[in-house]
Amino acid sequence: MLNATAALFLVTGYILIRRGRRELHKKCMLAALAASTAFLTSYVIYHAHVGSRPFPGQGTIRVVYFAILITHVVLAATVLPLALTTAARGLRAQYPRHVKIARWTFPVWLYVSVTGVVIYVMLYRLY
Repeated sequence: MLNATAALFLVTGYILIRRGRRELHKKCMLAALAASTAFLTSYVIYHAHVGSRPFPGQGTIRVVYFAILITHVVLAATVLPLALTTAARGLRAQYPRHVKIARWTFPVWLYVSVTGVVIYVMLYRLY
């Protein structure tokens, strides 16, 4: 739910900034950052206590799962510094620098948030 919430705030924030609603954009993006932070914290705590779960699927679905998982993990490692840098630049009113990095941050962060939900569904709900 936290990844889905982050994705929703990201898309809403993007729409708002395209419409010139800077203050609402700021609130949505900070809410996305909070949701992602809460997810990462709960994820680390949960897996520190429970460990990991192997994917039980076989055949093509297994290949699809690992393709999504690998890209998710690699890009997830980049989201934290990207999101923090993007947020810091926006909060400091460094708008040209903020926009420059946000063009990279937004699609990566959205992909990681959405694929996080997909991975959860594939791992815990399909089997």
